[in-house]
Amino acid sequence: MSKAVITITDADFETEVLKAEQPVLVYFWASWCGPCQLMSPAINSAASEYSDRLKVVKMEIDPNPITVKQYQVEGVPALRLFQGDKLLESTEGVISKEKLLALLDTHLNSN
Repeated sequence: MSKAVITITDADFETEVLKAEQPVLVYFWASWCGPCQLMSPAINSAASEYSDRLKVVKMEIDPNPITVKQYQVEGVPALRLFQGDKLLESTEGVISKEKLLALLDTHLNSN
């Protein structure tokens, strides 16, 4: 079963991310961001490949300044990997699908 990437807002962040049962990958993006278009396929494939043990959400930065500020998102695309309220990993800028999956494997396989 492939899981879609869920779009969230500041208001949903606590429920969807910090209180989630599974680790959550948060993808910060912007409609005007060219590199974000390049990252989207990698994010979608992570959502389907890890659907059994990872939740993937995306948040547009402009309408959601609270979370962006709280997690010091300075550039997009940016990724934050959470387990409960703990931030496990943080990246800024485009990373390849291979690098993304390797990063996820590091954290998800250690559980």
